[in-house]
Amino acid sequence: MDCFEVIGGTPLQGEVEVAGSKNGTLPLMAAALLSNESSQLDGVPALRDIHTLAELLSSLGLNTRFVAQSLQLVPSGQDLWQAPYDLVRRMRASVCVLGPLLARTGHASVPLPGGCVLGVRPIDLHLRGMESLGAKVDLAEGCVLATAPKGGLPGGEVDLSGPRGSTVLGTANVLMAATLAKGESVLRGAACEPEIVVLIDFLNSAGAQIEGGGTATLRVQGVDEIHGLKGNVPPDRIEAGTLLLAAAMTRGHVKLTRCPVPQLQALLDTLELAGVPLERGSDWVRVHAEGAIFRNPVIQTAPYPGYPTDLQAQWMAFATQAEGTTLIREGIYPERFLHAAELVRLGAQIEVSDGSARVHGPTRLSGAPVLASDLRASAALVLAGLVAEGKTVVKRVYHLDRGYERLEEKLSSLGASVRRVVDEMGP
Repeated sequence: MDCFEVIGGTPLQGEVEVAGSKNGTLPLMAAALLSNESSQLDGVPALRDIHTLAELLSSLGLNTRFVAQSLQLVPSGQDLWQAPYDLVRRMRASVCVLGPLLARTGHASVPLPGGCVLGVRPIDLHLRGMESLGAKVDLAEGCVLATAPKGGLPGGEVDLSGPRGSTVLGTANVLMAATLAKGESVLRGAACEPEIVVLIDFLNSAGAQIEGGGTATLRVQGVDEIHGLKGNVPPDRIEAGTLLLAAAMTRGHVKLTRCPVPQLQALLDTLELAGVPLERGSDWVRVHAEGAIFRNPVIQTAPYPGYPTDLQAQWMAFATQAEGTTLIREGIYPERFLHAAELVRLGAQIEVSDGSARVHGPTRLSGAPVLASDLRASAALVLAGLVAEGKTVVKRVYHLDRGYERLEEKLSSLGASVRRVVDEMGP
């Protein structure tokens, strides 16, 4: 099992390019199931989650091949519709094959993904959406069994709103199913995240008829076929945000290129409120935080365009270096504070209660072994290690590899002391 050894105390310096988006790539890969033609996605990041979904798609008759940073997806001609549990259980996002399988073959059997460290994350909105499109949905032996009427899904009115806002993965899943429906579908309460807009753009370029991207109401006129998807995957806004926070909290001078600036508005505005000096271009951001004194704006995570929950843990690490008390409210996953206890091991002063955290700073952190609980928590621990005195060992970085492409190499290129080693002691 790999771990990261981080020696703190070095301000980051230099220039680095943002990798392709994990959350943007996964729905596009699943959407390739809609077509009988080959698809090709360029700029695909080399991540564990990408390879996991590629394995799942191969088991469903969609042959996958990586060539440099391009992913080719070639249909085998087999109408396979049963997703194996052994592959689905590795990644919750695997449930996004449900919609395209149902739309193309008329059947889909997908194991329930279960919970995760962020708490129970049911897929009831996915299932309700498929039923609203005209499918019969049953649960049996831990699997979702969805069947379209003879002749295909008729389409319909779908309500995707939930108690914590829209479901991004659910919107993608139902949207993909609706593209091949026989009539018009209206998706209300749809997610507005950039990853949904990207999916819509790719599908429309392949022959779909979808209106309303970026709004809470999507209108989909079903078509008879979808052509192969082709194009470049957009840059990853969460990786970009993580690198910006790393540059800021180390009081470095870093320029991020191929940066999705419009999608980072909430983070960039909050960084400026915190006293981080920034320059912005159309596709780049420069942090020059040498000697900066950080303030403590309140953070409230919310659906896009609000502050992203996937950057909450990283902000908590940053807040350990800010003056006074920083209040962080988690509006998406109230349980998403497992990283707080590990930051406390490094010397942070954090109190967690009722879906909120209070971080008292600035705090001198001291290196220690810490345990990553999930993808974004692992990034937060690495960031904390960058400013801690001595050596921080971040264990279970397989979580990190799910969503960050060679993060240790990118940080090292900016002058950080980060190296990947085999953890002989295990978890």
